[in-house]
Parts: sequence; structure tokens; C-alpha cells
Amino acid sequence: MKSFAGALPVASPDNRSDERVSLENLPSEAPVNMPVQSFEKLPILGRKVVTSPGDIGERRLLLFLGTFTTGLLAATEMARPLKHNGTPFDLLMFLLFFSLFCWISFGFLNALAGFINLATRRKTSLAPGGATPMPSKRTAVLVPIYNEDVSQVFGRIRKMARMIEETGAGKLFDFFILSDSHADREADEYLAYTDLLKASPVPVYYRRRTKNVARKPGNIAEWVRRFGGAYDYMIVLDADSLMTGKAMAQLASLMDRNPGVGLIQTNPSVINSKTLFARWQQFAGAAYGPIASAGLSWWSGTEATFWGHNAIVRVRAFAESCGLPELKGREPRGGHIMSHDMVEAALLRRRGWAVHMVALPEGSYEEFPPTLTDFAIRDRRWCQGNLQHLFLLNSAGFHWVSRFQLLMGASAYLTSPLWLVLTLVALLHMLGFDSAPSFIPSGWPLVLTIILLLGPKLLSVAWLAMDRDRLHMLGGWKRVIRSMVFEIPLSMIVAPLTMLTQTIAVVQVLRGRASGWSAQNRESDGVPLKQAIHDYRWAVAGGIFFLAATLASAETTIWLLPIIVGLMLSPFVVAFTSRATVGNWLARRGIFTTPEDEAPAVPAEAQPARVVMRQKLAWGNGHLVDAPSFA
Repeated sequence: MKSFAGALPVASPDNRSDERVSLENLPSEAPVNMPVQSFEKLPILGRKVVTSPGDIGERRLLLFLGTFTTGLLAATEMARPLKHNGTPFDLLMFLLFFSLFCWISFGFLNALAGFINLATRRKTSLAPGGATPMPSKRTAVLVPIYNEDVSQVFGRIRKMARMIEETGAGKLFDFFILSDSHADREADEYLAYTDLLKASPVPVYYRRRTKNVARKPGNIAEWVRRFGGAYDYMIVLDADSLMTGKAMAQLASLMDRNPGVGLIQTNPSVINSKTLFARWQQFAGAAYGPIASAGLSWWSGTEATFWGHNAIVRVRAFAESCGLPELKGREPRGGHIMSHDMVEAALLRRRGWAVHMVALPEGSYEEFPPTLTDFAIRDRRWCQGNLQHLFLLNSAGFHWVSRFQLLMGASAYLTSPLWLVLTLVALLHMLGFDSAPSFIPSGWPLVLTIILLLGPKLLSVAWLAMDRDRLHMLGGWKRVIRSMVFEIPLSMIVAPLTMLTQTIAVVQVLRGRASGWSAQNRESDGVPLKQAIHDYRWAVAGGIFFLAATLASAETTIWLLPIIVGLMLSPFVVAFTSRATVGNWLARRGIFTTPEDEAPAVPAEAQPARVVMRQKLAWGNGHLVDAPSFA
């Protein structure tokens, strides 16, 4: 291990040593060439392309035909006027209905495929089963950080280092803390690092870049170019990620046995939730996530996606495939690619490497933003990054499934303004601004919408009836039903606010306003109501607008009511759901409890250094110590 050094040269993305770091403690360098890729030119493969299972084409055809048919069925009511001197308004309504119903139909059919896959006990080709051989090659665990709480981040790394040592594979794993933090965080980080170094049973290294070139993807690329040659794999984590030693060893072993695989993405479970909002999302992930993930794995095959964390990557494949160029133009359209992960998955697949998604039985975890406001801030960055993907859809050599996934990522944000446009167009028509009598609301499209939106939740309940072990971990039927009684109305109330915030984000991106890069808030003591009213006054104004519309036209009242309630109550919902006291109060009554609360998959000593169920932990002088428990 290299002793402490001051400023040392670091290879920049164009391999020049013009970027420098400050504090660092690093091994000897093992440089790897990581060329910048071109989206306009096909790469020279030089290797055999790994293919998906033989029936993957039939799976995808079934899914897309089902989506198209359901969307067309839902839009038939809007198509009738087109046969009889239809107006531009009629055509607009048909196109909006068709595209939006295709979107929600795809989500439902994906969940249905996942349910059938789980019910028939079908496993993906990489699904771990039985005894897992010990890995045989070297893995680096990369933890990029940016102005984080050092006690939390370094505490998780300490636990992961201990857990990987306990598996007996510790000699094959090294940890790297890759800091992009501001200079005023450097001293705290390095002091925490030196304390961690004394306690860690496996090597842990640290460096801080003084120039945050290309944000997180630049941070990872800088490591690959300097040290990638010494490692076969890298496990990429976020600052709030946690993986057990068993999970990390399983992933490395899977890579050993599948030399054509470039990346394996896990499905992390949400942990350590305190506020009502975070607990709600934790429950939703635990209850509804398995069938959605199983469906995604079922049709994606070797063209799965990458979420940027809690995944293992073959270093050589990443280096030869994923050198990201800057996009032409200024941010937010141009500049560095923000949502880099999905693009990196597409680039790996372009060079013939398989990209898989695997649901580990346990051991892969992350945290969730504590409040709606914090989630919206993160969502704004994702919106900018995902909309950049629209300009990469015609990239040379991308697999069509990779293009589809990039389009899906952008569509996740474009559907919000489309729903708003649909609502406004229908509203203007009802208020008499369009004289054509062709748009006549009826009940069955609304019923179909409810079925498609609630269907995945009901399928999840059906799966819980078949998976008795998971049902028991969620607390049994009483707790699941109680939680759903809260979760479904909350989802309905928050949906109009999400529609509006994402619409604003899309408009801001189109107007050229970049989101920037700020540290993520991972804890909250609650958003004061006064602050929430100020921050969401525009949402209340939108609710007042729709309320006025109901007074002008009685027929709009029923279908506008959920939007009015959601927008008018948004400040109160934001403040209420941001409170940890409310979340804990509900959890004590069996609402929004999950396996991570009741029977943690990670041993208690391996949980993040915060309060966990039935055990209190505290920090003293940088060391984890037992704190008094309270009965």
C-alpha cells in the first residue's frame, strides 16, 4: 500500500495527467486503456456476441403485441369520431389515449409476465441456486461519494469489509473510496478513512479528486484508467448502498462461471427507512417489486439494463466499451451524460457482452430519499439525463432492446406532460372551447385504467398467497392489507403532484435549464408545513384552477376530483409524509413493515450505523459501539 501522499497526478479522460488529487492512499497503479467511444461509428467487436435464450423473441413479441392490442382497445372510443368527419381534436385525443394506454398496459403486462414466471418457478440463466463456488478472481468494490455523512458511509464500508472477510474470500476483494467531495470535506473524510483502515480486515483505499470531471461516470472512469488492470471485476455501489459479503462473493462467482457476461445488475431492497414517505416506498418495493423485476428479467434476457449501483462489472469489458464522450451542445441537452448507466449497458451490449439482471435471494440494499421534496430533486436530475437518451436512439450498433430501454427511460418523464395535456384538452372541450360533440366520456376506459394501474398490486398479492415465506416476512395478511389500505390512497393523492413536478422538469430541460449536481439529502427531521406551503404553492394554484373548472362544468367534477384533492393537499401530504415520527408510529402498528424491519437479511452488526429494529447503535470516537437499549 502506498503511504500518504499529497497531490499526485491522475489520468484525465483523455489520458493526460493534467488533473490532480489531494489526499490519497492508493495501491500501485495498473493502467488500462479506456478509449472514448463514438455513437456514430460501429466498433470492431473482435469477439463472439453472447446471445439471449432461444425463446426470447417469442417473449418479446407476446409482450409488445399485448401492449399494442390493449392500447388500441382502450383508444377505440376515441377512434370512432375519426370515421365520421373527425376533427383535429379527435385525432389528438386518439393519439394521446393510445400512447398513454400503451404505457400503462406495458407495465401491467410486465407484471403479469413476472407473476407467471415466479408462479411457475422459472429461473433465469444466471439465477444463483444451490451452493455457490468461491470466486477465484480479484474484485474491486468502488464507493463513489460526494459530500456525504462520513460516519454513515464509512460505517457501511467497515461492515461490508468484515462481511466479505467472513466469507473466506476477503483476500480477493479491495475497497476503494472515490471521493468527489468539496475541499472542506477532505479532512473529515480522511480522518474517518484512517480510522476505518485500522479496523478493516481487507484493503481499503481512498482518494479525492479536486476536479470533478464528468461527475460519477468520470469518477469511475478515472479509477479504471489508473487501477483497472489489477482487477477482473468491479462492484459499483452508491454512497447509500450496502451489500453482504455473501452477495458480493455470489456475484463474483457468477462472473467467473460466465465469461461472456459484462455486467450483472441486482435488484436492491430499500432499507433504513424512517419517514413515512421512505417507509411507504420500502413497503412498495418489498411487496410489489419481485414480480416487476421478474417480468423485466423475463423479457430483457442478455439485453438488461444498468442502474449504476449494486452491480458487478467486468473491468476489461467496461474499459473497452464504456468510455463516454461528451454530447455536442450545452447542457441540458449536451455536455456530460448524466444518466450514464443505461448508456453504459447499451455500449457493453453493442460490443457483444451480455448484460443480465439477477434477483439475489438477499444481500443487496440501498436507501431511499426521505421526503417527496428530496425525491423530486433527484428525479429532476434523472429527467435531464433520461431525456438526453432521446438523442442517442440512433447510435450506431445499439441493440434494438437497448434503444427501447433508452426510450422507456425518457418516456417515464414524457408521459407526465402527456397526461396533463390530455386532461387539459378534455377539460377545454367540456367547457365548450371545442364545439365538436365527439368526446363523450364513458365509464369503461376509466375502469380499464384502474385495472391496469392496480393490476400489478393485485398480482403481487396473488404471488404473496403462493409465497408463504415472503408473506410471513411481511407480517402476514393483516399487516399486508393494512399497509395496502394506506398505500393505494397515498399513491392516488401523490400522483397528480408527480405529474405536475415531472411536467415542470421536462419544460425546464426543454428550455435549457440544467439541474446541476448537489449532494443528496439522506435524512430528514421533517419538512415544516410553512415551508411545504411555500414550496408547493404552484401545486395548490393548479388545484384551484381545476376546482374552478368543476364549478363551471358539473360533468368534470368526478374525474377531476382526484387531481383537485392531490394538488390542493400537496403541501400537507409533503409535510405529513416527511416525518419519521409518523412513519415509526405506523410501523409499530404493523403498517409499512418489511422483512428488513422484522427479520433483517443483513446481520444486525452489518446494518447501517443507525437505529434498527430492537437494537440501538451509536457512534463514539469513530467506532461503532453498543448504546443503551430502551424497552
